[in-house]
Amino acid sequence: MRHASLSLALMTTTAMIVTAAAPVFAQQRQAPPPSAPQQQQAPQAQQQAPSPPKPYKPVNITMAKPMSDPSFEAFRKQLAEVVQKKDRAALAKLVVAKGFFWDAETGEKADKNKPGVDTLVTALRLDVANGSGWDMLAGHAEDATAAPNKQHKGAVCSPAEPTFDGKQFEALIKATGTQPPEWGYPAKPGLEMRAAADPNSPVVERLGMTLVRILPEEAPPSQAQQSSPMLRVVAPSGKVGFASGEDIAPLGNEQICYSKQGNTWAIAGYIGNGDQQ
Repeated sequence: MRHASLSLALMTTTAMIVTAAAPVFAQQRQAPPPSAPQQQQAPQAQQQAPSPPKPYKPVNITMAKPMSDPSFEAFRKQLAEVVQKKDRAALAKLVVAKGFFWDAETGEKADKNKPGVDTLVTALRLDVANGSGWDMLAGHAEDATAAPNKQHKGAVCSPAEPTFDGKQFEALIKATGTQPPEWGYPAKPGLEMRAAADPNSPVVERLGMTLVRILPEEAPPSQAQQSSPMLRVVAPSGKVGFASGEDIAPLGNEQICYSKQGNTWAIAGYIGNGDQQ
């Protein structure tokens, strides 16, 4: 789940402090499709080579704190038990029956004529034989962070993005010739950056709690890399190395959203391009 990135448009940051990056990216996913001329230009933009790695000024991040609501923690434990059993019927009881939303880049994708659980199954591809969708949902159940979603009143979405200075990020984008989807953040301080896409290769640097540039993969990952994914990243020093894909989260990562009515929590929506994972 950590290394699944969304292909989002360039974000123009106007606030001094970005207090919830996820809603900002969610707004872009809900934006109307571009006009015809823009759509014709998009493939050309995608073919452009990424800017070469170079040193950049670090943008510090502050990680989101876990939700303090005990009932939310109890709900996550209940969800984790259901996911472990891959029990779709039990899962349906934890999903809102009506009003479920699915915010993707192309707009709202939820079928309002179907139960919410059906949309969740489609979005996360829970019917796939290898169980990857259930694994993703299990990862969400483990995450205790969540932040309010500005587009859906009463909903909180998880994982919550860290906070950082929006103007510094805008300056970083311009200085490096990159786009927001090329950036992520470490899940913990001192994350090891290694010389090769091998967890046993030498450590060349340790990453601090700052935004980190994520480079595209140069070749399909090997079987060993698939079981222990490594991302190619650029440290603020300009040095290129590899870090654990489980410990680097991209900005605009997919989210599960929840709502609370009284003392009862339920899964209320999903933000992401599920069918493209």
